[in-house]
Amino acid sequence: MGALHAGHLALVDEARKHADIVVVSIFVNPLQFDVRADFDLYPRPIDDDLAACDAIGVDAVYAPTAAAMYPAGFDTHVEPGSLAHGWEGTHRVGHFRGVTTVVAKLLAATRPDVAVFGQKDAQQLAVIRRMVLDLDLGIDVIGVPTIREPDGLALSSRNTRLTLAERTAARCIPSALAAIRHAWHAGERDAATLIAIGSATIAAEPMARSEYLAIVDPVTFESVAIAGPDALIVVATWVGDVRLIDNAAVSSPATP
Repeated sequence: MGALHAGHLALVDEARKHADIVVVSIFVNPLQFDVRADFDLYPRPIDDDLAACDAIGVDAVYAPTAAAMYPAGFDTHVEPGSLAHGWEGTHRVGHFRGVTTVVAKLLAATRPDVAVFGQKDAQQLAVIRRMVLDLDLGIDVIGVPTIREPDGLALSSRNTRLTLAERTAARCIPSALAAIRHAWHAGERDAATLIAIGSATIAAEPMARSEYLAIVDPVTFESVAIAGPDALIVVATWVGDVRLIDNAAVSSPATP
């Protein structure tokens, strides 16, 4: 959705490993925002984005307008299934319906052999993979590990909206993930206990408000009672008026 950062550019690097031509799509999709203010405030530095794409040798940028994507009378949507029912789907009603609709349209317009997405939006990646499989689109969907700041905060276009104090406060998110992983590596497997450890880390930050923190199966995104090595921590936290999401495998190294 634009406001490109190193995480986005890592997707380009990965795409180049699989294809001779790399196309970047940029579109701030109104259908996937459940709060109008969030849509209005979303950064749109299109000139900077085009320059960044040019600098790393992107072959083409597809940046349609909202009117082009959703012309008058537009009335068709792609309805996601059970993968979209929890977490982001619960807290952002209609979000994944907007995601699947716009991604289907972007894929139809660009007709790629390979599509590359970041793993920071883990549930979204799972939903898109399911859609591509179910609709027989014949596209190889590749996930790229989350790119992080030195203190562990996941790169996000929304980070630019954080004040200096909020940016410092946002460290509680990678710290919560690290605390859970540290406890897991120390032998704790009870998901409720691990969640309590992470939740306490976020609760200790006055500027942060946890929306959800869960440990889920990485395939079904259903909650688990016992955290095996493949279990995934998913989290959404408000810092000021900015909503940030992240995830990590419980078995990944216990560092921010």
